[in-house]
Amino acid sequence: MRGRVALVTGASRGIGRAIALRLGEAGSDLALAARDGEKLEDVAREARSRFSVKAEAFVADLADGPQIDALVEAVGGKLGGLHHVVANAGVTADQLTLRLKPEDWDRVIAVNLTGAYRLVRAALGGMVRERYGRIVMISSIAGLMGNPGQAAYAASKAGLIGFAKSVAKELGSRNITVNVVAPGLIATDMARALPDKRREEMVSHVPLGRLGTAEEVAGAVQYLLSPEASYITGAVLNVSGGLYM
Repeated sequence: MRGRVALVTGASRGIGRAIALRLGEAGSDLALAARDGEKLEDVAREARSRFSVKAEAFVADLADGPQIDALVEAVGGKLGGLHHVVANAGVTADQLTLRLKPEDWDRVIAVNLTGAYRLVRAALGGMVRERYGRIVMISSIAGLMGNPGQAAYAASKAGLIGFAKSVAKELGSRNITVNVVAPGLIATDMARALPDKRREEMVSHVPLGRLGTAEEVAGAVQYLLSPEASYITGAVLNVSGGLYM
């Protein structure tokens, strides 16, 4: 991936951080975006130190359209282009639908789905001109199978899948691929915040019998961005240990 610039949103921790470091290891220059500038800079510094790649931190709120437009422009100006986009930023507001506040619904949709739309739309101009681009959306198996107490989150993640498939059909002739990675139960802060009993119950339904790792998700993303995946578009790669099949 030498000579390519990858923008990873939600890159300050968890899956986003693992994706950024995996792409840096593969030689990609990195644009890292999230709201936590201090943690972002830690990731950028680690990538530069370990892999001798360019890595820049960009503080942005992925629920704010003008900030997203400015982010993409800044990435191109500072790193000289934008070839790969990983739309990973996401929030959740777990609550039964009857108790889910409209403002919480709006925030989840704004970050997870509308933010991804604004990000992709801003990036596509340069990709179309170059007749090259790779886009990966980070969805969730909640978007494939639903999950009680996660109506907003599941709806936003299901929306990403439909969005990705539509954009893939629109832009295939421009050598731009758009794919989705749908993680299952991954050992991140979100999973660790669950009560032990609830987490153990959920893992009991996973055929592989364990939580996945952020690095395993990152490996799937790297593959979809790599030349080896150049004939794959509109696909949903399910990284769930068999929880959804």
